[in-house]
Amino acid sequence: MISWAVTFLIIAIIAGLLGFSGIAGTATEIAWIAFVVGIIMAIVFFLTGKRPPAT
Repeated sequence: MISWAVTFLIIAIIAGLLGFSGIAGTATEIAWIAFVVGIIMAIVFFLTGKRPPAT
């Protein structure tokens, strides 16, 4: 999830630099949501002792 957040953040930065403010705002919101969900999942997995599958 954190990698998705970083991806959407990079998209938002590029879109913002090119003047696409609507796309940049949407990508920023998606990045924020993905980041928060990733942090919540990491905390839950840490507390329950589960580990994500190795890739």
